[in-house]
Amino acid sequence: MLSFFKSRWLRISFILFVVNVGSSSAGLVPEAEIETREVVQTAKETPKPTAKEIVQIFQRELLDVMKQGEALGFHGRYTQLEKPILNSHDLTKVVRIVMGKKWRGLTAQQKTSLSEVFSRLSISAYAVNFKVFSGESFVYLSENETARGGVIVHTLLKRPEDKDVKFDYMLKKKGEHWRIINIIANGVSDLALKRSEYTSLLKRKGFESLIAKINEKIDNYAKQ
Repeated sequence: MLSFFKSRWLRISFILFVVNVGSSSAGLVPEAEIETREVVQTAKETPKPTAKEIVQIFQRELLDVMKQGEALGFHGRYTQLEKPILNSHDLTKVVRIVMGKKWRGLTAQQKTSLSEVFSRLSISAYAVNFKVFSGESFVYLSENETARGGVIVHTLLKRPEDKDVKFDYMLKKKGEHWRIINIIANGVSDLALKRSEYTSLLKRKGFESLIAKINEKIDNYAKQ
C-alpha cells in the first residue's frame, strides 16, 4: 500500500510539475524574438535626417573629397562623390524640372537616356568644381520653408584665399527623405540656367543633339 501511495504521489507530482512548467513557459518570449522586437523598435525610433542634416552631411563628404582632390584626380573624385550625390540629390526630379513641359513629349527611352546622362554630368560638375582644398569650410546660416512644402537651407562656403560663396539648397521630400533639387550660388540658380540651355537646344536641334552636347561637357570636365 505504501509503495502504491508513493508511486501515485510521484505521478501526481510529475503531472503538476509539467503543468506548472508549461503554464509558466507560455508567458515567456523567446530570446530571439525579444532581440527582433528591439531591432524593429529601434528602427522605428530612428529619425530620418532633416533637410538641414542632409545638406550638412553632403557638405562634409564634399570637403573630404576636396582634401584628397589632387591625389584622386577627376575619375577618383567622380567615384568618391557618386554615392553622396545620389544619396542627397533627386536628380531624376531635377531633370524633369529642367525640361519642363518638354519632358512630357519624350519617349520612355529618351527619359531614361536623359536621366542617366544628366546624372553623370551633375557628378562630373562637382568633381571638377571641388577638386582642391585650401582650408574651405561650410557654415550653416538659416533655413526656411517654401509655400509648397519644401525647405531652403542657406549656407556659406568660406574660402580663405578667395571670396566666400553663398549656397542656398532647395529641398523637397522624396518619400520620407529630403533631397536637394536645386542649388543657388550667389543668387544664380543652376536649375534655371540648365532649363534655358536645354529646352532651347532641344527645340532648335532635337533630342540627339542635346544628349551629344551633355556628353561633350562631361568629356571636357574629365580632361580638367
